[in-house]
Amino acid sequence: MQFTAPQFKENSARALHDPQLQKALKNVEQGFIAKRAAAVAALPEFDQLRDHAREIKNHTLAHLDLYLEAYERKVIAAGGHVHWAESAEDARRIVMDICRRVKAKTVTKGKSMITEEINLNEYLEAHGVQPVETDLGEYIIQLRGEHPSHIIAPAVHLNKEQVEEDFRRVHTHLDARRDLTAPETLLAEAREVLRKRYFQADVGITGANFLVAETGSSVIVTNEGNGDLTQTLGKVHVVVASIEKIVPTLEDCSQILRLLARSATGQDMSVYTTFSTGPKRAEDPDGPEEYHVVLLDNGRTSMLGTDFEEMLRCIRCGACMNHCPVYHAVGGHAYGSVYPGPMGAVLTPSLFGIDKSGHLPNASTFCGRCESVCPMRIPLPKMMRHWREREFERHLAPAASRYGLSVWAFFARRPKLYRMATSLGASVLSALGGSRHRIAALPLAGGWTKYRDLPAPEGGTFMQQWAARQAGKRGA
Repeated sequence: MQFTAPQFKENSARALHDPQLQKALKNVEQGFIAKRAAAVAALPEFDQLRDHAREIKNHTLAHLDLYLEAYERKVIAAGGHVHWAESAEDARRIVMDICRRVKAKTVTKGKSMITEEINLNEYLEAHGVQPVETDLGEYIIQLRGEHPSHIIAPAVHLNKEQVEEDFRRVHTHLDARRDLTAPETLLAEAREVLRKRYFQADVGITGANFLVAETGSSVIVTNEGNGDLTQTLGKVHVVVASIEKIVPTLEDCSQILRLLARSATGQDMSVYTTFSTGPKRAEDPDGPEEYHVVLLDNGRTSMLGTDFEEMLRCIRCGACMNHCPVYHAVGGHAYGSVYPGPMGAVLTPSLFGIDKSGHLPNASTFCGRCESVCPMRIPLPKMMRHWREREFERHLAPAASRYGLSVWAFFARRPKLYRMATSLGASVLSALGGSRHRIAALPLAGGWTKYRDLPAPEGGTFMQQWAARQAGKRGA
């Protein structure tokens, strides 16, 4: 995808003035939050599972090399192949070499954020291989030439009228009189077109929600069954997964699975949870003749042992963005990266550099909702603060912001002077607010007052009010 994270402010401005997008984004709040809350409430041990899942991933990350090597041995023992990719370019080349060797002209793909991260579709098309997205949301945005706006609901930014228009525009070989007004008819339309593609494809490509070191299995979680068709009908199944997807055992995987669907879509479990281990065996009724796993680093190992290692616990449930007021306001495309929302605000700078994505850690109210709902207990606000610190240290933040913080730091290191300055400031602002206690315009605060009034202080500073309260208690 085109990386536009440096243009986050411009992207956000367009999103805020897009009435169709604003209407569609209401579905995120209405469609996810209540369902997750109900699913969590129905599982008394949910928080205990979160603690266990956090420890499982922490242990795995501490011994990542050992578990990856164990996983490779199991894959090979099952008849599969493991390919190590340090960069996105390495991963693309490996997949293309596999396609070229089996003379593939078409590949089907299950929903995979990793293949979005490495721009695999564009690469395959440029080398004469047609990728066909089989997840309904991914298929819709592929028709539109777009990229996902959400990691579990790729087309959440669209409404059904737009989808109907795209289907009628592209599916010209089907009866023009067909009824496409209901969501069910749109689903049937996509299935009719995709059914042939499954049998035409020589290679099926999926991501992986988990990789199990104990068995050499890859695990995908879907609600449509398209992932199963993708990985069983082609001659070759290629799994593209990042290295942190590894878990030690099937028991570990099952524990985290109990968190995933509840956090993502409010389901107890997704409709399909599929474990794949190696190619088709002699006694199997179906399956691929070849099984390949491409293990991608692409900056993950550089996060180990840093302030951002905990981000590698992420299981891509999307709960953080489902609850994020900033995401609710601007949607996923505004972030200009594969990974939107709070998790993207941490992961994107880790993978692509804070110099290219410094706006994203600043796109947060720090309300803490993301951390409170994260099934893996990832401290997202803390890590966004770390990125802000690095942006400041490298002088990447706007000059006004840096100078303002420097002035604040000067006073903060001198408590008496700080109290005098804040007392004076509160008095001046209170006077400017007048009887309305609102300030319509203020120097150095134009970014706020351009869109809304600034509330004026109505009493003393916090320290003054605290001292008065304590004095009142002593007097009583």
